[in-house]
Amino acid sequence: MNSPKDTLNRDPLTGAPGAHPIGTGIGAAGGAVTGAAAGALGGPIGAAAGAVVGAVIGGLAGKGAAEAVNPTVEEAHWREAYVREPYYSPDYAYEDYAPAYRAGWEARAAGSDWDAARAEWARRWDAEHAEGRLKWEKAQPAFKAAWDRANRSYVQETGY
Repeated sequence: MNSPKDTLNRDPLTGAPGAHPIGTGIGAAGGAVTGAAAGALGGPIGAAAGAVVGAVIGGLAGKGAAEAVNPTVEEAHWREAYVREPYYSPDYAYEDYAPAYRAGWEARAAGSDWDAARAEWARRWDAEHAEGRLKWEKAQPAFKAAWDRANRSYVQETGY
């Protein structure tokens, strides 16, 4: 079981460090589609082989991208830092801001650029967080702060 101080992002089943199922899955899906398209030139067998190879390569790339953003580290950072942010209001607790932080760093780990991430979450936020206290107008600055922090980590880790 993971402790709150565990920064290794352990796999929930095996306990192995470095688990990034979202990044790996997104990379594998994208790689499979790309590989299948490239392999289609060789017919159905080429498409199938391309999908398998593309999924493996994409999964590894997705895992690498996700490793640049460690959810355990991000959650600990924001839990401690949110009260110093310019958008912070004492009317809201960390638990109110937490879904916006999570959405922000996950959007960046998934490879979304800022404009795409903002547009998607502007559409989704109020419906998916109807029970939450923060509406998108108040959540967006926290989302942006987490996206920016994750982006800095990603650029530092990957060089681009």
